[in-house]
Amino acid sequence: MRKIELADWRAVHSWASLAEVCRFQAWGPNTEEQTRTFVTTAVEAWSQTSRLRFPYAAQIDGGVVGMGELHVRSRGQRQGEITYVVHPRWWGQGVGTAIGNELLRRGFEEIGLHRIYATCDPRNAGSARVLRKLGMTWEGRHRHTALIRDGWRDSELFSILEDEWRAAAQQ
Repeated sequence: MRKIELADWRAVHSWASLAEVCRFQAWGPNTEEQTRTFVTTAVEAWSQTSRLRFPYAAQIDGGVVGMGELHVRSRGQRQGEITYVVHPRWWGQGVGTAIGNELLRRGFEEIGLHRIYATCDPRNAGSARVLRKLGMTWEGRHRHTALIRDGWRDSELFSILEDEWRAAAQQ
């Protein structure tokens, strides 16, 4: 993974414009302008003095096939959140898990977080599977956390603690 770049907007749009990718999200399907704005904002996050967002592009053979973001939610409490998205051509091939593993590594090793969490729509079995593969623990369901196209969406909450991640990484 590498920092996202402005030139990545077309690759990002190749999935951000697809209904099946954003089915469980409050965003999308994106227009080209919405995707360009999103990528511009993500690139600008890297220049912030007190950086809280770390957006990355995931590459295979030089092509951007997904992205992931580590968002520091509290520096004082050392907590962060990860998100990821993968082009449907790469679903089921371990790309989401690879993105998640790298985000966790960077969060714990480079930023010094104590707890990292992620959420997913209860209907998104693939994403829940990825979070479990990452060693994250299901903590419960938050009700009506996002208004999406088909109504209010609940969110399944998963997390992993620093010592859990380190113990799993040593195995």
